[in-house]
Amino acid sequence: MKKVLRIGLPKGSLQETTVKLFGLAGWRVRTPERSYYPEIDDPEVECILIRAQEMARYVEHGAMDCGITGIDWVLESKAKVKELADLAAPWPNYRTVRWLLAVKEGSPFKSVKDLQGKRIATEVIGLTQRYLRQHGVKAEVEFSYGATEVKPPLLADAIVDVSETGSSIRANNLRVLDTVIESTPRFIAHPAAAQDQRGVAHPRPPAAGLGGARRDAGGTRRKCARREVAAHIIRAP
Repeated sequence: MKKVLRIGLPKGSLQETTVKLFGLAGWRVRTPERSYYPEIDDPEVECILIRAQEMARYVEHGAMDCGITGIDWVLESKAKVKELADLAAPWPNYRTVRWLLAVKEGSPFKSVKDLQGKRIATEVIGLTQRYLRQHGVKAEVEFSYGATEVKPPLLADAIVDVSETGSSIRANNLRVLDTVIESTPRFIAHPAAAQDQRGVAHPRPPAAGLGGARRDAGGTRRKCARREVAAHIIRAP
C-alpha cells in the first residue's frame, strides 16, 4: 500500500491563491463548503486545511509531510522544519508582508527605546519579544486576538501588526516606528519527508516548476506537468 502524501494547505488569506497555484501545477483542488479536507484529483495526495499560524508545528510533528505557510509563523513557533522554497509572487496574499511596530499618531514614542516598560499588543509574541531583546528593551507583550490596530493608545501603548500595503495602519491613524520582520510564503517539509528514498534531498525546489507554470500562458504550461511537480513535492521514505 502506497504512502499518501499529506499536504497542509493554509486556510484563510493564502487559501484561494494556493488553490490556484496547485491548479497551475496540474492538480485540480476543490474545497467543499465547511470541509477542512479539500478534494484533489490525485489518489496519492491528501490535502488538509490548516491555519497558517499552526502549519509549521504540525509539519514538525509529522502530522503533515509538507505545507505552505509564512516564514513569520515558522519563526514564531520555532518549529524545526525544512524550508524547500520561497513562494513569493505578485499574487494576492503571496507578496511580501511586514510586521510593523506602530504607535498612535501624536504619541510621544519616537523609537523602540521609548517603549521601555510599556504595553505592546500583537499576535506574534515570540517574534516581538526577540525583537525587543535585540534592542535591549523590556516591555509587556500581550497576545492580541484581533483588531490589533485599534488598541493604541487606550488598550496598548504600541502594537506589532502585519501589513502588506500599510493601508490599515494609515486608516487607524498609526505611525510606524520600525519593521520587526518581513515575511513571504514558504514551502516547508518535515525533515524526514524532505529526502527521497536514497536519503538525498531533491535538487530543485517546487517553486521552480510552479514558477514555470505561472509564467507560461498557453499550452506550454503543461511542460510543468503534475508528475514533474510531484517529483519536487517530497515524499517520505
